[in-house]
Amino acid sequence: MKFARFKVKGSAVYQGVRTEDTLKVIKGDLFGDWAYTGETFSVSEVTLLAPLEPNQIIGIGANYVSQKADLPSELPEIPVFFLKPTSSVIGPEEDIVIPAGIDQVKFESELAIVIGKEAKNVPEAEVLDYVFGYTVGNDVTAPQFFHQDGHWTIGKSFDTFTPLGPVIETELDPFQVRVEAKLNDVEKQHSETALMIIPMRKMLAYLTEVMTLKPGDVVLTGSPVGAEFVGDGDVIACTINEIGTLRNTFVTAKVVSEIR
Repeated sequence: MKFARFKVKGSAVYQGVRTEDTLKVIKGDLFGDWAYTGETFSVSEVTLLAPLEPNQIIGIGANYVSQKADLPSELPEIPVFFLKPTSSVIGPEEDIVIPAGIDQVKFESELAIVIGKEAKNVPEAEVLDYVFGYTVGNDVTAPQFFHQDGHWTIGKSFDTFTPLGPVIETELDPFQVRVEAKLNDVEKQHSETALMIIPMRKMLAYLTEVMTLKPGDVVLTGSPVGAEFVGDGDVIACTINEIGTLRNTFVTAKVVSEIR
């Protein structure tokens, strides 16, 4: 089942179930009890938003190799995780704003996990039972703002730096998909999730040892080899075929003098 958030001609925001050509409005708790309202809209008449307003966003860094032969024989004792602010979330077709003072940022197409049930100290064998579904994420990054001691927070946190969408797919085998990205229609990323260094079950189980994961948390699982710098006017299309394509355009931030 595919869940989406959307608005119609500036109206209130709706949650709905997407079919091929329509969106059927629902009400209630997305992660609990919900029901159809009877309202239906055509996909052509709505504006898709990020498919949820995350509770929190957790990312994992440097998590892909280019081929299976490069997978390490021993996994890192402490995986590289970071947090992103919820204010950085945008949806499909919204502009990604390049911060003032720099000319380029990096795109990072990713499979994003949406947590559906509270999870604490969950073993690997059971942890996927706590997943609600999956969406496409773009972990936009400005490494120019990374701290010299390795702190990534600022470079990951600018407004518009976490596009999500177009839907949350609940019926997905995350081990049988490919994470892709096209920059201006030229393929840059195309990797199976088996190339992850820290496998999904292990990363989620580890996180539940550190923190309590709650419904609406989003975990970005890392970006395949091929991410690169982009600039004003570039269009990035992040795709997982079973979920859809998340397309955004990069624009340069307007300086105060231009606004006046």
